[in-house]
Amino acid sequence: MPALMKDKYYNGNSIHELALRIKAVYPSFQDSDFVSDIMDKTWDTLALKGRMRQISTNLGKYLPSDYEQALAILDQVVAGYPAGFHDNAFIYLPDFVEVYGQDECHWNLSIAALERYTQYSTAEFAVRPFIINHEKRMMAQMSIWAEHDNEHVRRLASEGCRPALPWGQVLPSFKKDPTLVLGILEQLKADPSLYVRKSVANNLNDISKTHPHLVVQTAIDWYGKNEFTDWIIKHGCRTLLKMGNRDVLAIFGVADASCVDVYDFALGAVSVSIGEDMTFSFKVRAKKAAKVRLEYGVHYVKANGGQSRKIFQITETSFMENQEKTYVKTLSFKDLSSRKHYPGIHSLTIVVNGTEKGKLDFEVLIT
Repeated sequence: MPALMKDKYYNGNSIHELALRIKAVYPSFQDSDFVSDIMDKTWDTLALKGRMRQISTNLGKYLPSDYEQALAILDQVVAGYPAGFHDNAFIYLPDFVEVYGQDECHWNLSIAALERYTQYSTAEFAVRPFIINHEKRMMAQMSIWAEHDNEHVRRLASEGCRPALPWGQVLPSFKKDPTLVLGILEQLKADPSLYVRKSVANNLNDISKTHPHLVVQTAIDWYGKNEFTDWIIKHGCRTLLKMGNRDVLAIFGVADASCVDVYDFALGAVSVSIGEDMTFSFKVRAKKAAKVRLEYGVHYVKANGGQSRKIFQITETSFMENQEKTYVKTLSFKDLSSRKHYPGIHSLTIVVNGTEKGKLDFEVLIT
């Protein structure tokens, strides 16, 4: 089993190395006490962000109390690591800024540090309390960052203001009104960096869950003018596509659900045990030449006995008139960290251009 990120990047060796590198540029640093306080009895129980915070708070304890001096030491330390050292190892740098640099007197120092440190490791989490406490001021800074030469800084402009960033603080104001966020995304909609474009798409997808009409209108306004922008729209509208939003389906030319027939839809078995696989198959025949988005939906039983539908894409392809294709797929019922299976009657459906075509029930059993 591969090592967890928290163990791969934050372990005894990496903490000792950090302590020695700090001592090399700050001789009075109490390296042994620093390591001991970080790797206390709680260390093994901490998740990745918990370990990050354990490091950053102890940096504040053992580095000079003068914030500017502490940042200068950290700048020298990180610059001493070899080129290409993995950026996940440095997420404590922007976290240090979040913990110790939010006072008004530190504003300029902190903004400059976040800009520097996001180039070593993402500052997407650390920037969020700055947005919450100084929304207009910080979003003006994000607009400046959106024009930066460095792709990591431009990505921060988008990733840092995602309304519901995974692992990050929710930004309630932007969940209520994402107008300022859309202004940043407008600046980045044709960014040459895929790294940045992925962030813009994920931000749009976040917004689509609370303000679908705004994302639909944005997609209509942006689509068809630039290939980079078109890629962003397609990925940013993925939730709306899975929901069968007719306006978004129309943008991509897959709104006509009557263009094909689905037949010979069959399950490989009437039941399956948790931990096992099950196959299903179906055929598609086109009534006319058409672009077709094929998906399947599984109505999973939840812990409370209800059902929740999950959509999985099969393909998006073009059919010629009278063309026929056969599809065979496999469903896995192995428990994952992202999905736990429960016994009961599940359902499977084929989805053509956002519309369900046929529905078959099967039972999931406990082995």
